[in-house]
Amino acid sequence: MAFTSKLRSIQQRRATLLCIGLDPDLSKIPPHLQTLPQPILEFNRRIIEATHDLVCAYKLNLAFYEALGEVGWRTVKETLAAIPSDIITIGDAKRGDIGNTSVMYAKSLFDDFGFDAVTVNPYMGFDSVEPFIRDERRGAFILALTSNPGAKDFEYLNVKNKPLYEHVIAKTKRWNVKDNCGLVVGATRTTALKRIRSLAPEMPLLIPGVGAQGGDLTAAVRFGCDRNGELVLITSSRSVLYASRGTDFAAAARGAALDLRNDIARIREKYF
Repeated sequence: MAFTSKLRSIQQRRATLLCIGLDPDLSKIPPHLQTLPQPILEFNRRIIEATHDLVCAYKLNLAFYEALGEVGWRTVKETLAAIPSDIITIGDAKRGDIGNTSVMYAKSLFDDFGFDAVTVNPYMGFDSVEPFIRDERRGAFILALTSNPGAKDFEYLNVKNKPLYEHVIAKTKRWNVKDNCGLVVGATRTTALKRIRSLAPEMPLLIPGVGAQGGDLTAAVRFGCDRNGELVLITSSRSVLYASRGTDFAAAARGAALDLRNDIARIREKYF
């Protein structure tokens, strides 16, 4: 089954568009966990246990694990092993390099770690992206319009009377022959989101930035969903992970995730 079809099936079966970012910062996790032999792994496992019935995907930003050195790579594998198999796993790696290097990146992320999808930087063009989309079962979310302030340095540049990010979307549509490409669009880019969905009506959108970054949830759902109210991943990390730093952190994370899942459902019901 192609990645996009798999994502749609999971969202329908689980009745949720929520993706939780497992981006653990050792300095922010509850103090009572920090004395354990594997504090990050225990934190992740407890978050997964508390929220797995509320999500369609988990996204791991690999920077938070790479910063831990060798133990970080083991933590990625053990965290993935704790995630139920019917939930999409996304390696937020933002890879993209010359072809033979991208082949190795894809091999690592898909074959070794076993992620279902990864994030990819398209700056170096098709040969840097192609290894990530060879297997129709694996997805690649291409950076289109990001939420950071520096996005204006390049992504909005006028190229042939269109912003550069629209050219990225057009290229991604051409590359999407196996129905396994998606786009990353920041939740803070509400004025562009409706336009982006019109340009890519059947492509999954990964939308980070709801919660601590202040993205507009209503706009993200209303304009990010396809015509069926699907194929968008509303991603929240800090507002769920750090809902509490006490011994009740897992229950607090569940409460925050449940509120967000329900808010998304109410918006979907209103517009779809």
